[in-house]
Amino acid sequence: MISNKNIFFIVMSCAIAAACSYSFTGASVPSHLNTIAIPVVDDRSGSGEPGLRETFTDELIQKFINDNSLEVADRTSADAILEVVILSVPEAPSAVTEGENVETRRITISVKAVYRDLVKRETIFDKNFSNYSDFRTDTGNYLEARNSAIEEATDKLTEDILLGVVADW
Repeated sequence: MISNKNIFFIVMSCAIAAACSYSFTGASVPSHLNTIAIPVVDDRSGSGEPGLRETFTDELIQKFINDNSLEVADRTSADAILEVVILSVPEAPSAVTEGENVETRRITISVKAVYRDLVKRETIFDKNFSNYSDFRTDTGNYLEARNSAIEEATDKLTEDILLGVVADW
């Protein structure tokens, strides 16, 4: 049996833990970098995914705007630049049921991101990032489910890139 004292202790512990959350946002952005240029993402995947480069670019820019660590600027006035190339967008079965029926498929997006300091004229990082999302094949609208998976993978991947820039992991 839990006493009122124990309930109070549990509630207070949860409240303190929630209040003590720590954010790495801006933790590793050099002080001389205030702005970043994000040119349109290049798609070298050969996937022919319509609108992927524009969607990826827009999502990445929006992540930086929302984060507010670096102001998004034009290339000619930016302190840093983030260039991203989509390398591959494979799709493969991720769950197969009895009778070899594909229940879910996985979309994986892999990119190369190069983050450069334009003030000091040096590359801060040149990294590959990859993330995925699964989608059900039995939803009745395969294309809609697939597009949602691409959106989810893009969202996760752009978050990974943002964290790579602002937290330098």
